[in-house]
Amino acid sequence: MVARKFFVGGNFKMNGSLKEVETIIERINQANFDGSVELVVAPPALYLLKIQEELKPPAQVSAQNSYTEKSGAFTGEISPNQLKDANVHWVILGHSERRSLFGDTDKLVADKTKAAVEAGLAVIACIGESLQERESDQTQAVVERQLEAIAKEISDSQWKDIVIAYEPVWAIGTGKVATKEQAQEVHANIRQWLAKRVSQSVADQTRIIYGGSVNGKNSGDLASAADIDGFLVGGASLKPEFIDIVNSGNA
Repeated sequence: MVARKFFVGGNFKMNGSLKEVETIIERINQANFDGSVELVVAPPALYLLKIQEELKPPAQVSAQNSYTEKSGAFTGEISPNQLKDANVHWVILGHSERRSLFGDTDKLVADKTKAAVEAGLAVIACIGESLQERESDQTQAVVERQLEAIAKEISDSQWKDIVIAYEPVWAIGTGKVATKEQAQEVHANIRQWLAKRVSQSVADQTRIIYGGSVNGKNSGDLASAADIDGFLVGGASLKPEFIDIVNSGNA
């Protein structure tokens, strides 16, 4: 068995004033995490550099999105090279809100992922099915389609820079949570797919984290599943219970 370091990402989305975000960061700093869990937080882009100054290592900051190109006439976008230049080492790509609200296709997410890893960033690559897709037994087909698009664009060695975040769309922000058994089944199937499509070593080493209404009450149970290597946390990352979620990785 390969030991995979537990990973927790906090996605603040488009929430909080600078003062509110700084309060959250102060709470994280006061928790004095020892680095046994890899912790990354993604504030709104406007606050990235300020929060980077204030966040105590070993916690790191992440962007919530980046584009496919190094530079150019792309108003409103941030390039992965600019993030790297600013000493931001992580980016979230393919979040379901980007896919559903902003039209990020599987191909665009894959192209963004390729650009990010080639720029030297690590990527939290989000995948997941809608409620309709789950009810029609399409879950595995959907996540494999989304992953296949990425696999076509990156080399086997670049998977070391990818954390896969399985986020069933029907569970994001709804209060509905996949049961430990539901999540574990999908995570195990993703790992089997990685072994078949890429390699057994990539399957063993790649962290597959769960997102979708994770909170302080359910994180301990979910964390005990063999193939759940951490969490991508939305709303709860803004609350004091985020500390408990991070600590669930040490249970």
